[in-house]
Amino acid sequence: QLQLVESGGGLVQPGGSLRLSCATSGSTLEDYATGWFRQAPGKEREAVACISSSGRSTNYADSVKGRFTISRDNAKNTVYLQMNSLKPEDTAVYYCASPCTSWLTFSDFGSWGQGTQVTVSS
Repeated sequence: QLQLVESGGGLVQPGGSLRLSCATSGSTLEDYATGWFRQAPGKEREAVACISSSGRSTNYADSVKGRFTISRDNAKNTVYLQMNSLKPEDTAVYYCASPCTSWLTFSDFGSWGQGTQVTVSS
């Protein structure tokens, strides 16, 4: 299994931006479609975005479309989630996970990291 490590979370005001990173060590991420899901307290897990192994195809949840951008740098074994125009409802723990599909599903037998907290509040 992949060892995924997220970073970049924090506290930001509404309308602000954050960039999350997901890196691996000791293994390569470039063979896998990788994405992000999030979970807020008391809410179900929500898929956010998925990027193909090549980076040529991306898919987003309707709730983040136009505000979030997923990208990857396979030379650095890293996947990013650029989050702009953040809203209080984006507050959640964000997890990087692999593999994912273009339907924004994640395998229960895949890999995910420990999560990074994103809090959007004034």
